Amino acid sequence: MTLDWQTHLNDTRATRHWLHQHPELTWQEAGTARFVRAQLDALGIAWRPCAEHGCVATLAPHAAGRHIALRSDMDALPIVEATGLDFASKQAGVMHACGHDGHMAALLGAAKWLKAHESALPGPVSLLFQPAEEGGHGARAMIEDGALEGIDEIYGWHNWPALPLGTAVCPTGAVMSGNGTFHITLKGHGGHASQPESTSDALLAASALILNLQQIVSRRLPPQVAAVVSVTSMDARNALTVIGDKVLLEGSIRFADPAFQRPINDAIDTIAHGTAQSYGVTAEVEIRPRYNPTLNHAQPAAIYRDALRAELGADSDQVDLRLPLMASEDFSYYLNQIPGAFALVGMAQTNAKNDQAWYSAPCHSPQYQFNDRVLDSVMRVFCRLAGVPVV
Repeated sequence: MTLDWQTHLNDTRATRHWLHQHPELTWQEAGTARFVRAQLDALGIAWRPCAEHGCVATLAPHAAGRHIALRSDMDALPIVEATGLDFASKQAGVMHACGHDGHMAALLGAAKWLKAHESALPGPVSLLFQPAEEGGHGARAMIEDGALEGIDEIYGWHNWPALPLGTAVCPTGAVMSGNGTFHITLKGHGGHASQPESTSDALLAASALILNLQQIVSRRLPPQVAAVVSVTSMDARNALTVIGDKVLLEGSIRFADPAFQRPINDAIDTIAHGTAQSYGVTAEVEIRPRYNPTLNHAQPAAIYRDALRAELGADSDQVDLRLPLMASEDFSYYLNQIPGAFALVGMAQTNAKNDQAWYSAPCHSPQYQFNDRVLDSVMRVFCRLAGVPVV
């Protein structure tokens, strides 16, 4: 198979735009799966279904070298798109606001080059198209369905609008944080707003608890520890003349070092019950773990950095970005099982005429836009990782 790279790049952009127009939510990626599998069929790449809507495709299965995997996520978010793009989402209230359409397009684009050079691959290459990254533990389901069987190393990436186009980071160790959520129900005795002394005011207790919880990071943990405890929701609605008897507080936990997950969880539980008692109410605490920190292995991270520098430039990792990010990724499941690494690749551009920033709206924003110029470099990096650089 001969392949003109520029024509192929244009086709890959068109693929990305189609995927952007047809987003599907976590564990609902049936149409996306059909599209991806049809693309693999057209390339003559064997695949098998995995974790319902995911799939694992393999090239050069009998090659003698190390077996690597390249991963893309697939799901979109429940967000109303506000980009004004002519290829905006056609699915009301659903948007590829995290760039998973770009991740899939890049992996499919790399797959076409790898298929055209399959005989030159030094080892097997598996392509993992994974559903349900956005809180659905899709990576765990892929592993349970055998996605990592026989694989020696795994590589993944995420576009990052806070980084300039042409830059990337792939540290050894923590690149993204672990996370969890907490759900605290405070119960008291309600009554008339004119007689607060006759009540046990759960709303007052909740107000104090919010302040107390926000002091865990500043007063319960060493200052060197990267962690976040954020109260993000309070449900206490009542009539204007009623002191209610129940309040629900919910929020997010982030931690870069797994050793501090338990101390943070324990502090939330202790502070919730202690604050509730001091205000004459009770507390019910539920903490739900989500993803572990994404911890890159040393040797794969070094290999990945070399590939990124080869395609983006020797100084491409000289960026101002504090790591680890407090955002989370279920790629951590893979790295808990086998060696591998995860990179963040920049997208932002500046218009020289007016200094207006392009492609800098953050992930999960209604204004988020994926920069198609990233596709070229990421496909090249993937092909280099696989052992057949684009020339």
